[in-house]
Amino acid sequence: METIIQYFETIPSLHRSIILVGGITFFWVLEGLLPLRGLPYQKWRHALPNFFFTITSIVVNFVLAFLLLATADWVQTHQFGLLHLIDLPFWLYVVLGAMLLDFVGAYLAHYIEHRVKPLWMVHLVHHSDHHVDTTTANRHHPLESLVRFSFTLFGVFVLGTPIGIVMLYQSLSVVLSQFNHANIQLPKKLDAVLSYVIVTPHMHKVHHHYVLPYTDSNFGNIFALWDRLLGTYKNLDAEQIVYGVDVFPNEEENSRVGSLLKQPFQPYQRPTMVPDK
Repeated sequence: METIIQYFETIPSLHRSIILVGGITFFWVLEGLLPLRGLPYQKWRHALPNFFFTITSIVVNFVLAFLLLATADWVQTHQFGLLHLIDLPFWLYVVLGAMLLDFVGAYLAHYIEHRVKPLWMVHLVHHSDHHVDTTTANRHHPLESLVRFSFTLFGVFVLGTPIGIVMLYQSLSVVLSQFNHANIQLPKKLDAVLSYVIVTPHMHKVHHHYVLPYTDSNFGNIFALWDRLLGTYKNLDAEQIVYGVDVFPNEEENSRVGSLLKQPFQPYQRPTMVPDK
């Protein structure tokens, strides 16, 4: 475990790029071999706006990376944060650090985005994808990239996580997000079992159903624990899932970068509630 953390403390930018590009490539190929559904779309054309937002996310995180590094160094130097309150075995320290960063930086950020009006409008760019696949994982408006970064930074400060755990968490987050957005079909029993531990493709696809209450469920990214523990887990048959969001139904506009960049500044709208099933 110490060797792993030492590696992530100084992980080269090239290796981080390989994780990002390699993950997209791997799941892109896997989608062709084990498709969850035959999506009626041109895969490359659909991917172009998503790749644009992948690049903007990389730029935002790269520009602000010094804040993450400075904060992680400060909490370690001063032994500040919740993880320093109890003397833990190193392996448990790492596991809890990654899990709690996932809670603050992913689950909590995601949950609040669905509850706060302006943040919901920013987050809509992600939900307005009508053909969810592995490229959807990085389809975030630049403003949302700032929001997500802020929550992660807050998590590092409050928890007191060192940079090695931060980089480990971010690497896991990238890969698991690509995995659970991927248009792949796992055996139902395997998906069901895995969904008690990690967020699986089917579990997250429910979150991308176009109407409430499913849109406001399954907020997790890496660990499935948070949704099940906090009562935000829902299930829905794959055949019933319709991607997109009902308040922005125009697929053509939702595939244009210019329209998506302006989407957060339109009048506030929420999805429609339908009877729970």
